[in-house]
Amino acid sequence: MGSVCIEIVEGNPHLRSLLSWHLQQVGYRVHQAASLYQAQEVFLVRQPTLVILDAELKDSESMEFCRWLQRQQQPLILMLSTRNSEADVVAGLKAGADDYLAKPFGMQEFLARVEALIRRKRTPVAPAYLDYGALQIDLVQRRVCFHGEFIDLTPQEFSLLYVLAQAGGIPLSRLELLRRAWPEAIDNPRTIDTHVLSLRKKVERDPRQPNLIQTVRNVGYRFNMELLDNNISQAPEVVHRRQIAAEHVNSQPSALSRQF
Repeated sequence: MGSVCIEIVEGNPHLRSLLSWHLQQVGYRVHQAASLYQAQEVFLVRQPTLVILDAELKDSESMEFCRWLQRQQQPLILMLSTRNSEADVVAGLKAGADDYLAKPFGMQEFLARVEALIRRKRTPVAPAYLDYGALQIDLVQRRVCFHGEFIDLTPQEFSLLYVLAQAGGIPLSRLELLRRAWPEAIDNPRTIDTHVLSLRKKVERDPRQPNLIQTVRNVGYRFNMELLDNNISQAPEVVHRRQIAAEHVNSQPSALSRQF
């Protein structure tokens, strides 16, 4: 169990520490988060196998965070809540939770449920398709569709776009982008700037005033997820012709690259 990473997202600091201690005692690696924003950061960095989620951090926002998790690497989710009506349990499971445990609960039952969930996921399965509304990323065929049009991207641009989108709007440093997009590369982190400039030319209405891939001063870059939900028009230069994109896609590997 030492290789299994668990993230605890719980607003009650005493309960959070107690759960963490018991999980560590039986051999799990545990990371804690007190808020949904912190939970997102921890998840993206640690990529836990199981997320233990307090359903009442911000009520509907906890449910939305659960749905966000399902759009990522599809971790197991154990939802904790003081609400135990049938409607509450059903709502949690429909949001993406794999199990639902009502508070208060016994520690032995909690550990048994965690162990049962971990047994379900012996072989992690990478997502084949990510849907961000106006942006769809096909990880198997390595192609991107933006506002209904395929975009002709180089392998490096594809990797960078995927990493930025997966971060869900969290700013990432150049070094972190380089590490996630091309883990085996030995390039200077500043090479990210060149790839960002090239990518902006293909997805921004005005690359000189980028709205989708934003520069965060003294940090790096972030993906403007909010923009994807807005009804914005595209300039002709935003995408290449479908035929050109399809030809590019057909020339790419049919399986996920190790760079992800």
